[in-house]
Parts: sequence; structure tokens; C-alpha cells
Amino acid sequence: MIIPARSEESRNAAEIVAAEWSAVLSYGMDRINPAVPRAAYQHPSLRELWLMVSHGVLYLSRCTRWPWTSDVGTAYPQVAGGYRVRRASDKTLLGEVDTVEAAYKLIAATLPEGCGPAVDGTPDDL
Repeated sequence: MIIPARSEESRNAAEIVAAEWSAVLSYGMDRINPAVPRAAYQHPSLRELWLMVSHGVLYLSRCTRWPWTSDVGTAYPQVAGGYRVRRASDKTLLGEVDTVEAAYKLIAATLPEGCGPAVDGTPDDL
């Protein structure tokens, strides 16, 4: 029996998210400090979210398609060291921390109410 290859459209959200995590975790310093996605990946609640990298910053979303959600905190590295953690949806400063591990612990602790695994869709599908 020949089993046809699964197309991107037939993959479920968990598979899509897992594949993107695998890709981002393999990025080198030219894209992002590898410690950043590794720190985020340590938190099961963050590991279920869609991720993307832009300008060396890791962004997390509750959906896999644009426009992504902006209600999950983002850790921005500071020139003097440490991280500033902000939530774009309401422009809230969640805190300033010394380490990348502390930044993602804070992000995991401040996830939106009812935040669950990312959905394969847009914010309208939440």
C-alpha cells in the first residue's frame, strides 16, 4: 500500500509548530543567539506556541498565520545586558531581568488567560 506524502495543508497545528521549533532551534548566531530559543523551549506552555525570529528577537504567537497575535510577551536584549520583557498588545512592560532564562520564565508566567496550543489560523480563529 502506498501512503501519499502529507501536504503542508493537511498537517495539524501541533505538527506545524513543532517543525518551526525544530528549525529555529537549529539557527546559528547569524539569526539569533541560540540560547534564546533554547530558554523558551524549556517551558512547555511556550513550546506549544508559534514562533518567529526577526532582527535577533524571538516572537511567540497563539496562531500560525499572519497577522500573529501580540498578546504574548517578548524578550528584548538590552545593550547593557539583561532583557526587557514587553507585551505589544497593550504596551505593558512585564519586567526587566538579568538572564534569558528569567525572561522566558516571566513570559511563561504572564501568558494570556486561556492561552493554549497555537491554532493553525489567524487571531480570528482563536
